[in-house]
Amino acid sequence: MANPSGMASSTLLTADDLARLDDPNGLPHELIRGVLRLVTPAFSEHGSVVMRVSAALIQHVYPRGLGELFGESTGFLLERDPDTVLCPDVAFVASQHLPPEGLGRSFPELAPDLAVEVLSKSNRPREVRAKVADYLRLGVRCVWVVDPTKRVVSIHTKGGAETLVGEDGILDGGQILPGFRCPVASLFVALRR
Repeated sequence: MANPSGMASSTLLTADDLARLDDPNGLPHELIRGVLRLVTPAFSEHGSVVMRVSAALIQHVYPRGLGELFGESTGFLLERDPDTVLCPDVAFVASQHLPPEGLGRSFPELAPDLAVEVLSKSNRPREVRAKVADYLRLGVRCVWVVDPTKRVVSIHTKGGAETLVGEDGILDGGQILPGFRCPVASLFVALRR
């Protein structure tokens, strides 16, 4: 069994084990094919960019009734046996994919239409590529990886397509968020050069 520090043994955990996890430090965790992974606290640039992405999406999604947005502490149960529960920094689920009975007190057992990951110092390129691949393999339609250091957003879609949008570009919601347009530079306004 894994302990809260992220060290794992040979016993695979389930989403139910994760839900019952009592970490004395109150830190969030993800489950990758049954293996517990601690999500480390991030620096201020990460938090600022996450909130700016969230604010842009909030202004577009809710007034148009497009669906629901979720914050970085929401775990999505994407795979069973072994279980995978991932926590995107920001997630969007279109209204037609939300449970008709409403949201409950458990990990949503569905793939977001959009998962947004904002890179921080602790992210290793190989781990980010693996997480993007997992998202897409498990049903997420689009992944935005926001890189505050390079001031760029990489957009990943099924089939391995990747598009880079630089600081002078516009982030477009495409078919997932029709009409959404956000200047990439606006995501990094508060960051030191």
